[in-house]
Amino acid sequence: MFKRHFLQATVAAVALATLGTAQAQNKPVKFQLDWRFEGPSALFLQSASKGYYKDAGLDVTIDAGNGSGATVNRVASGTYDMGFADMAALMEFHANNPDAANKPVAVMMVYNNSPAAVLALKKSGITKPADLNGKKLGAPVFDSGRKAFPIFEKANNVTNVAWTSMDPPLRETMLMRGDVDAITGFSFTSILNLEARGAKTEEIVVMPFADFGVKLYGNAIIVSPKMLKENPTAVKAFLSAFTKGAKEVIANPDAAIGVVKERDGIINTALETRRLKLAIDSVVASPDARKEGFGLINPARMALMASQVSDAYKTKTRVDVGAVWNGSVLPDAKELDILPKAKK
Repeated sequence: MFKRHFLQATVAAVALATLGTAQAQNKPVKFQLDWRFEGPSALFLQSASKGYYKDAGLDVTIDAGNGSGATVNRVASGTYDMGFADMAALMEFHANNPDAANKPVAVMMVYNNSPAAVLALKKSGITKPADLNGKKLGAPVFDSGRKAFPIFEKANNVTNVAWTSMDPPLRETMLMRGDVDAITGFSFTSILNLEARGAKTEEIVVMPFADFGVKLYGNAIIVSPKMLKENPTAVKAFLSAFTKGAKEVIANPDAAIGVVKERDGIINTALETRRLKLAIDSVVASPDARKEGFGLINPARMALMASQVSDAYKTKTRVDVGAVWNGSVLPDAKELDILPKAKK
């Protein structure tokens, strides 16, 4: 009897030690989002909640962010290994910091189109880009839509626009009060913010950049060049695990929103579910994403964007498209085939 209990205890101790060793061997990865925990965060949180990152040999920590520019800077500084940031913000960092030792690199495209849009209320008489001529537009100075507006302006022959700056929480409020004629912002954020301030859906005019001749890429997964060079296997493992979770989120956003609630218990579940669905439809599973493939890019389109960002952002040097993108660690085509069939 004693011998049997001794053997059982020994086996249990060995099992625990083995588990502890395996967990200790998991590669720590610090990841920062572009914004706070909202609906679209489910794309990343799903794999954490389901244990897909751990199954891939990674110990992933996901933190909220406060803007793409900040995320790029924190990956560049080494505070984070990886992040989720706007491609234009990444390009701007590269071109304005040509001598930086640790310039982050994009390794997977998630928002195939920029969510940037111009929004107005129908009562203003603005229904198309030409109606913006001579109007007052509002947005925070760092808003990606505002910074890229010269590209929209050129594509649609818009002239004589005056800008008003404000903090992000005041953007939609100022539009509702009539302090500005139109705003720029992420479509799936500003639409919901306007509705929360009393606007009806049918009263809101939305002009997505992607629908008006501005084919900018949106947010991508970025990584420090140090990690990409020293541990490309871990980066590839992260992308594979992320893709597995993202596929589930895209297929069933209603069920997936629970993982966001786990991270921020005070979110409005219905609101964030709608935000997630809007993001999926407009930038994740968009017509351009279906054409190019999830996670992938079109080199010619990326090169054009690099040139447009260099001009619109007035960067110190021209964006080197070869330095901002590296698709060598992407999962294979079968893994990336996660977008549902287009609705007829």
